[in-house]
Amino acid sequence: MAHEKLGGFLAVPNVQELALTWNGSGEQLPERYIRTEEAGAVESIAGSGIPVVDLGRLLDPASSAEELAVLGAACQHSGFFQLINHGVPDEVIHDIRRDITEFFKLPLEAKKVHAQLPDSVEGYGQAFVFSETQKLDWADMLYLMVRPTESRNARFWPAQPPSFTDSVDKFSAEAARVASSLLRFMAADMGLEQPERLLEMFAGQPQTMRVTYYPPCREVNKVIGLSPHSDATCLTLLLHVNEVQGLQIKKDGKWVSVDPMDGALVVNIGDILEILSNGRYKSIEHRAVMHPDKERISAAMFHQPCPNTTVGPLPELLKNGGRARYKSVDYAEYMKLFFSAKFDGLKSHFDGLRIYIVDSQASTSRGIM
Repeated sequence: MAHEKLGGFLAVPNVQELALTWNGSGEQLPERYIRTEEAGAVESIAGSGIPVVDLGRLLDPASSAEELAVLGAACQHSGFFQLINHGVPDEVIHDIRRDITEFFKLPLEAKKVHAQLPDSVEGYGQAFVFSETQKLDWADMLYLMVRPTESRNARFWPAQPPSFTDSVDKFSAEAARVASSLLRFMAADMGLEQPERLLEMFAGQPQTMRVTYYPPCREVNKVIGLSPHSDATCLTLLLHVNEVQGLQIKKDGKWVSVDPMDGALVVNIGDILEILSNGRYKSIEHRAVMHPDKERISAAMFHQPCPNTTVGPLPELLKNGGRARYKSVDYAEYMKLFFSAKFDGLKSHFDGLRIYIVDSQASTSRGIM
């Protein structure tokens, strides 16, 4: 789907180029990147700190019921899990990792051919910059509309390396397959008698992809690679392009680090799936940090409902006196609100949909935005 025009972002320095010169100098970190209070001390956990779900066991009738309980618990309590035995061929992962890495090795001028336009998040650069004084993320990104193919703008798709589009297409198809499988099992975990009611909201399998490059930073305790946020989508599949860790999720009020398992995809629940599940599943805030002397690259594939879909708690979940915990909203309007909001970790675009139950009466505490 094509996103709404956004009203304009400001151009900012390329962080990859800045890091090349600044890391080897004795200069002070530019003020706009200093976020010492936010970066703070972080408690670290190993990759086992988030649940592990085995798609192979889900698909096997002999173990499906047992693994479905694992999936349900992960979605309800963690909002994040590592997916193993997902069936994405090794060569598909190898090729997309290779081509993404090669893209970021290109000279800056070659990458800037695909630069974002002021009124769009799509393309190469850094979006969500609205003022000259706003604090900046220590990262560059390439954001692409992937599916349906007619939503693509060739201007933003790298011509170098030549196999880039083919590699993304193959990974996109595999990610869509995995997402469809997970959604079908999630529908079963929610108790939906007709899983198609959930799946039909994703007909055409709208997908976008954000590839993010995090340069090393010798003062990692002062910067943030990606500001705290939750995903305003349904389901995100994250591929670590290299082996450098940097993902952190918010758990019990603390930021904790998650180490990716070899060969796994990291999956997280987005805001839309929390709403559809009527709060059964959790969309968790997360962010990214850097390594002091190693670059980090990740590729997030976002799976979204169709643009004309009305998003609200699934009616089946409200039977037998169940109460809606979220208001319904048109998805295109929801996305316009999200992309128009300052990307500062405040979930105002999402929290405004919550319905608070007080003395057995449903009332909203505030409106959207």
